[in-house]
Amino acid sequence: MTDNPALQGRVAIVTGGARGIGAAISEKLVAEGASVIVADSGVDIAGNDPDPSVAEAFADGLGESAVAYTEDMGVQAAAIEAVGLAVEKFGGIDIVVNNAAILRDAFVFKGTANDWDAVIRNNLSGPYYLVAAATPVMREQARDGRGGGDSYSWGRLVNLVSTAGFIGNYGQAPYAAAKGGLVSLMRIAALDMARTGVTSNAVAPFARSRVTEIIQPANDEQAAYKERALKIDPAHVANFVAWLCSEDAGDVTGQIFGVRGRETMLFSQARPAVTAVAEDAEWSLDGLTEVVNTQFRAHFADLQTDLEVFNTDPAV
Repeated sequence: MTDNPALQGRVAIVTGGARGIGAAISEKLVAEGASVIVADSGVDIAGNDPDPSVAEAFADGLGESAVAYTEDMGVQAAAIEAVGLAVEKFGGIDIVVNNAAILRDAFVFKGTANDWDAVIRNNLSGPYYLVAAATPVMREQARDGRGGGDSYSWGRLVNLVSTAGFIGNYGQAPYAAAKGGLVSLMRIAALDMARTGVTSNAVAPFARSRVTEIIQPANDEQAAYKERALKIDPAHVANFVAWLCSEDAGDVTGQIFGVRGRETMLFSQARPAVTAVAEDAEWSLDGLTEVVNTQFRAHFADLQTDLEVFNTDPAV
């Protein structure tokens, strides 16, 4: 534990919390004084072959401040049970970190409905179920004055997202759609929980993880991206997530951040870049062609992948 733990007395659930970035986050939260439910079913990167011993062994290594939860968090009942475990074991729930993700990549013209459904269930429905289960408890804690002081300032929701979700990458329709959905879930939760004092933010991590380890480069650019990513310690991501959960970040909500080694980013969010108004009752097709070509086209987003956008050496 650090000398002046920033999260003393707080209780967290970290999904996918026993491996990779999730493990780094679990370790950092415990080091800062939090108690953690390590929610990890031990599945492989495609979501198959669950192994409860993965989370159990990891949580044991963290000591009395961590407990393993090994059910499938893509099931609503599991989310409810995990929140109940946090309340029963540690007295409440203050932090939710939605980190768990699986991959079943394929080009849109080759993907299957089963793979789509599995990724969306795990990567998007699961986080929604957990937020939906935790936030009523957080609202009750606010009414009961949990944490002392005049208002409840402990609640934190953090979604681990991906630049694939808002920039894009080849062959990742289910994964990117789910991660893009997590951005939207983050924004809605920020709005819905604002009066309760619960913050909601998203973090796009650039770090060594199971996702980067299994990349099979299709070209030199992807090979370079993998090589760079494997150099980045996930501890940098964990450190920023811990900060988002601290008192100093109590007024930070509804934002998308990126962490790439020692480089920290704030991402812009979609707002109208250019507006044009028809002079007549409605646009003609020729009129739309003209306005798009003369006013909009210069502001089009480039059709680049996130691998291309971040094709530079990280600050490690």
